[in-house]
Amino acid sequence: MKTAVPYCLCWLPLLLLLLLLLLPASVVAQAYSNKTLGSSLTAGDNESWASESGEFAFGFQEIGTGGYLLAVWFNKISEKTVVWSANGGNLAKKGSKVQLTSDGSFVLNDQEGEKIWPVDSTITGVAYAAMLDSGNFVLSRQDSMNLWESFDNPTDTILPTQALNQGSKLLARLSETNYSSGRFMFTLESTGNLAMYTTNFPQDSENFAYWSSKTTGSGFQVIFNQSGSIYLMASNGSKLMDVLTNEASTEDYYQRAILEYDGVFRQYVYPKSSGSSAGRPMAWSSLTSFVPDNICTSIRAETGSGACGFNSYCTMGNDDRPYCQCLLVTPSWIHKMI
Repeated sequence: MKTAVPYCLCWLPLLLLLLLLLLPASVVAQAYSNKTLGSSLTAGDNESWASESGEFAFGFQEIGTGGYLLAVWFNKISEKTVVWSANGGNLAKKGSKVQLTSDGSFVLNDQEGEKIWPVDSTITGVAYAAMLDSGNFVLSRQDSMNLWESFDNPTDTILPTQALNQGSKLLARLSETNYSSGRFMFTLESTGNLAMYTTNFPQDSENFAYWSSKTTGSGFQVIFNQSGSIYLMASNGSKLMDVLTNEASTEDYYQRAILEYDGVFRQYVYPKSSGSSAGRPMAWSSLTSFVPDNICTSIRAETGSGACGFNSYCTMGNDDRPYCQCLLVTPSWIHKMI
């Protein structure tokens, strides 16, 4: 004889399923991608830690021949575009290891165990690391409070849902393939002014401001919202000014904004599928607006080396990018300089 199952228990599996569906996406993602104490990655092993959706990954990318960059990148596109990196000025060699140690430290060591890059040593209580679907790589406590985030320590790029607080800055890389710090800075100053500077290269200190929001006393955060717009916000939540505007949806496009090695802050979009491309190529394409609109005239040579460096001059091409040419030194020029 069959035993009857109480009516309420028949609904238990469905109830559990509904509860799981109601959980916040971030909770599910963290459970999927958490890396506990003792977890590690080794340069050259072609392994990475992906977010739940697989859209972002954390690990090593080989740069050139034999150099490895610890980075976060877009994982579902063939370019694997880097959006954050730890050791751009000191590439790791094959066999180097990044590890979340048993005592909660997160450190990149070379093959001999020498530190290449550590997270702030004052951080304590780390229980796990996670690569989130937002592109944010985090170190968190057991109660899910983030102790360190790549979003709070950007390199040259910001992503949708990311904010730059007062004192935050982006540093351009030296060239398209050299991830060392370059000659330009984008920063929200502690005064509330959003500004772009040339740097005293090879130091990261500010030199000449070639663009400014002129919002001293009022600028509070730079917001890259889920609609794809980038704007400067006041402390009361009101918008002070648009930095870059964009009509491409983050649902249909991957998006990033980067202070490029030429000193220009640009926003790029990449269709997530051919069906959502709206005529755009399946590749990164820049928006028509960027800051500043003409860097050649924004950086005056008398204030330093100019947009192109010493003994060179800058012209804007038809693609709205700066092009550098060497100055021809003639006897008459030499006479003027003596």
